[in-house]
Amino acid sequence: DMAGVMRGFANRLWQLGDAHLALVGPDPSSVTDDPEGVRVYEECVAQWHSLPSVARERIHLVCLQMDRVEDNAFMVNAIQRFATVVVQKSLHEGFGLTVTEAMLKGRPVVASRVGGIQDQITDGIHGLLLDDPTDTHAFGDAVVRLLGDPVFARHLARNARRRAIAEFLGPRQMMQMFDLIHGLNGSHVHTS
Repeated sequence: DMAGVMRGFANRLWQLGDAHLALVGPDPSSVTDDPEGVRVYEECVAQWHSLPSVARERIHLVCLQMDRVEDNAFMVNAIQRFATVVVQKSLHEGFGLTVTEAMLKGRPVVASRVGGIQDQITDGIHGLLLDDPTDTHAFGDAVVRLLGDPVFARHLARNARRRAIAEFLGPRQMMQMFDLIHGLNGSHVHTS
Protein backbone atom coordinates (compact mmCIF):
# COMPACT_ATOMS: atom_id res chain seq x y z
CA ASP A 1 0.00 0.00 0.00
CA MET A 2 2.57 2.53 -1.15
CA ALA A 3 -0.15 5.12 -1.75
CA GLY A 4 -1.44 4.67 1.83
CA VAL A 5 2.07 5.00 3.24
CA MET A 6 2.57 8.21 1.26
CA ARG A 7 -0.78 9.63 2.47
CA GLY A 8 -0.14 8.64 6.09
CA PHE A 9 3.33 10.21 6.05
CA ALA A 10 2.22 13.40 4.29
CA ASN A 11 -0.64 13.87 6.77
CA ARG A 12 1.81 13.75 9.70
CA LEU A 13 4.67 15.89 8.39
CA TRP A 14 4.18 18.37 11.20
CA GLN A 15 4.87 15.60 13.77
CA LEU A 16 7.78 13.90 12.02
CA GLY A 17 10.57 16.40 12.57
CA ASP A 18 12.92 16.29 9.60
CA ALA A 19 12.13 12.67 8.66
CA HIS A 20 12.04 11.69 5.01
CA LEU A 21 10.11 8.84 3.45
CA ALA A 22 11.70 6.65 0.78
CA LEU A 23 9.18 4.45 -1.01
CA VAL A 24 11.48 1.80 -2.43
CA GLY A 25 10.60 -0.91 -4.90
CA PRO A 26 11.76 -2.54 -8.09
CA ASP A 27 11.56 -0.64 -11.34
CA PRO A 28 8.12 -1.85 -12.44
CA SER A 29 9.21 -2.15 -16.06
CA SER A 30 11.83 -4.73 -15.03
CA VAL A 31 9.42 -7.04 -13.16
CA THR A 32 7.68 -9.49 -15.47
CA ASP A 33 5.53 -11.28 -12.87
CA ASP A 34 3.71 -8.18 -11.58
CA PRO A 35 1.30 -6.99 -14.27
CA GLU A 36 -0.17 -4.31 -11.99
CA GLY A 37 3.23 -2.87 -11.01
CA VAL A 38 3.42 -0.22 -13.71
CA ARG A 39 -0.12 1.00 -12.96
CA VAL A 40 0.54 1.15 -9.20
CA TYR A 41 3.78 3.05 -9.77
CA GLU A 42 2.07 5.52 -12.11
CA GLU A 43 -0.66 6.09 -9.49
CA CYS A 44 2.01 6.75 -6.85
CA VAL A 45 3.77 9.24 -9.12
CA ALA A 46 0.45 11.03 -9.78
CA GLN A 47 -0.33 11.09 -6.05
CA TRP A 48 3.17 12.43 -5.30
CA HIS A 49 2.67 15.24 -7.83
CA SER A 50 -0.62 16.17 -6.14
CA LEU A 51 1.05 16.67 -2.74
CA PRO A 52 2.06 20.08 -1.44
CA SER A 53 5.67 20.96 -2.27
CA VAL A 54 6.76 20.61 1.38
CA ALA A 55 5.63 16.96 1.30
CA ARG A 56 7.18 16.27 -2.12
CA GLU A 57 10.53 17.51 -0.78
CA ARG A 58 10.44 14.80 1.92
CA ILE A 59 8.86 11.89 0.05
CA HIS A 60 11.08 10.07 -2.43
CA LEU A 61 9.98 7.43 -4.95
CA VAL A 62 12.92 5.08 -5.47
CA CYS A 63 12.93 2.49 -8.28
CA LEU A 64 15.69 -0.09 -8.08
CA GLN A 65 16.97 -1.79 -11.20
CA MET A 66 16.59 -5.55 -11.20
CA ASP A 67 18.98 -6.44 -14.04
CA ARG A 68 22.03 -6.73 -11.75
CA VAL A 69 21.00 -8.82 -8.77
CA GLU A 70 24.12 -8.13 -6.69
CA ASP A 71 23.82 -4.36 -7.17
CA ASN A 72 20.15 -4.52 -6.23
CA ALA A 73 20.96 -6.51 -3.07
CA PHE A 74 23.61 -3.96 -2.04
CA MET A 75 21.18 -1.08 -2.54
CA VAL A 76 18.37 -2.76 -0.58
CA ASN A 77 20.80 -3.62 2.21
CA ALA A 78 22.11 -0.03 2.39
CA ILE A 79 18.62 1.48 2.39
CA GLN A 80 17.40 -0.83 5.15
CA ARG A 81 20.50 -0.30 7.29
CA PHE A 82 20.24 3.48 6.93
CA ALA A 83 16.50 3.58 7.70
CA THR A 84 15.34 4.70 11.12
CA VAL A 85 12.07 2.77 10.65
CA VAL A 86 11.13 0.17 8.03
CA VAL A 87 7.50 -0.08 6.92
CA GLN A 88 5.69 -3.02 5.33
CA LYS A 89 2.10 -1.72 5.24
CA SER A 90 0.80 -4.45 2.98
CA LEU A 91 -2.85 -5.02 2.25
CA HIS A 92 -2.07 -8.72 1.67
CA GLU A 93 1.20 -10.51 2.33
CA GLY A 94 2.63 -13.95 2.75
CA PHE A 95 5.88 -14.24 4.64
CA GLY A 96 7.30 -10.71 4.54
CA LEU A 97 10.93 -11.02 3.48
CA THR A 98 11.33 -7.25 3.84
CA VAL A 99 10.14 -7.59 7.43
CA THR A 100 12.66 -10.32 8.28
CA GLU A 101 15.49 -8.44 6.55
CA ALA A 102 14.72 -5.32 8.61
CA MET A 103 14.43 -7.36 11.80
CA LEU A 104 17.78 -9.04 11.15
CA LYS A 105 19.37 -5.63 10.60
CA GLY A 106 18.00 -4.39 13.93
CA ARG A 107 15.50 -1.92 12.51
CA PRO A 108 12.13 -1.23 14.11
CA VAL A 109 9.28 -2.24 11.83
CA VAL A 110 5.75 -0.94 11.32
CA ALA A 111 3.73 -3.54 9.44
CA SER A 112 0.20 -4.72 8.77
CA ARG A 113 -1.30 -7.54 10.80
CA VAL A 114 -1.89 -9.66 7.69
CA GLY A 115 -0.74 -13.03 6.39
CA GLY A 116 2.66 -14.23 7.51
CA ILE A 117 3.69 -10.85 8.91
CA GLN A 118 1.58 -11.45 12.01
CA ASP A 119 3.61 -14.64 12.57
CA GLN A 120 6.88 -12.74 12.26
CA ILE A 121 6.12 -9.84 14.60
CA THR A 122 4.46 -9.79 17.98
CA ASP A 123 2.98 -6.31 18.34
CA GLY A 124 4.87 -4.17 20.84
CA ILE A 125 7.66 -6.72 21.20
CA HIS A 126 9.30 -7.11 17.78
CA GLY A 127 7.64 -4.17 16.01
CA LEU A 128 4.30 -2.43 15.68
CA LEU A 129 1.40 -4.06 13.84
CA LEU A 130 -1.49 -2.22 12.24
CA ASP A 131 -4.79 -4.04 12.81
CA ASP A 132 -6.31 -2.36 9.75
CA PRO A 133 -3.79 -2.04 6.91
CA THR A 134 -5.86 0.74 5.32
CA ASP A 135 -5.86 2.93 8.45
CA THR A 136 -3.42 5.70 7.53
CA HIS A 137 -4.08 7.45 10.87
CA ALA A 138 -2.90 4.39 12.85
CA PHE A 139 0.06 4.10 10.51
CA GLY A 140 0.98 7.73 11.20
CA ASP A 141 0.61 7.16 14.96
CA ALA A 142 2.99 4.19 14.81
CA VAL A 143 5.68 6.04 12.84
CA VAL A 144 5.38 9.13 15.05
CA ARG A 145 5.71 6.90 18.13
CA LEU A 146 8.89 5.21 16.89
CA LEU A 147 10.53 8.41 15.68
CA GLY A 148 9.54 10.21 18.89
CA ASP A 149 10.72 7.47 21.26
CA PRO A 150 14.12 6.21 20.12
CA VAL A 151 14.57 4.15 23.30
CA PHE A 152 11.38 2.19 22.56
CA ALA A 153 12.37 1.90 18.89
CA ARG A 154 15.78 0.44 19.86
CA HIS A 155 14.07 -1.98 22.25
CA LEU A 156 11.80 -3.27 19.48
CA ALA A 157 14.75 -3.44 17.07
CA ARG A 158 16.86 -5.52 19.50
CA ASN A 159 13.98 -7.92 20.12
CA ALA A 160 13.31 -8.14 16.39
CA ARG A 161 16.93 -8.99 15.63
CA ARG A 162 16.99 -11.71 18.29
CA ARG A 163 13.78 -13.21 16.89
CA ALA A 164 15.02 -13.11 13.29
CA ILE A 165 18.24 -14.89 14.26
CA ALA A 166 16.42 -17.48 16.37
CA GLU A 167 13.49 -18.15 14.05
CA PHE A 168 14.12 -17.16 10.44
CA LEU A 169 17.70 -17.99 9.44
CA GLY A 170 18.88 -21.02 7.51
CA PRO A 171 20.31 -23.02 10.46
CA ARG A 172 16.95 -22.89 12.25
CA GLN A 173 15.19 -24.09 9.10
CA MET A 174 17.75 -26.88 8.65
CA MET A 175 17.14 -28.07 12.21
CA GLN A 176 13.39 -28.03 11.64
CA MET A 177 13.84 -30.05 8.44
CA PHE A 178 16.10 -32.51 10.26
CA ASP A 179 13.52 -32.94 13.03
CA LEU A 180 10.78 -33.49 10.45
CA ILE A 181 12.77 -36.08 8.49
CA HIS A 182 13.87 -37.82 11.67
CA GLY A 183 10.27 -37.92 12.87
CA LEU A 184 9.06 -39.32 9.56
CA ASN A 185 11.83 -41.91 9.47
CA GLY A 186 10.90 -43.20 12.92
CA SER A 187 7.19 -43.32 12.19
CA HIS A 188 7.22 -45.63 9.19
CA VAL A 189 5.32 -48.85 9.67
CA HIS A 190 6.74 -51.82 7.83
CA THR A 191 4.44 -54.61 6.74
CA SER A 192 5.32 -57.88 5.12
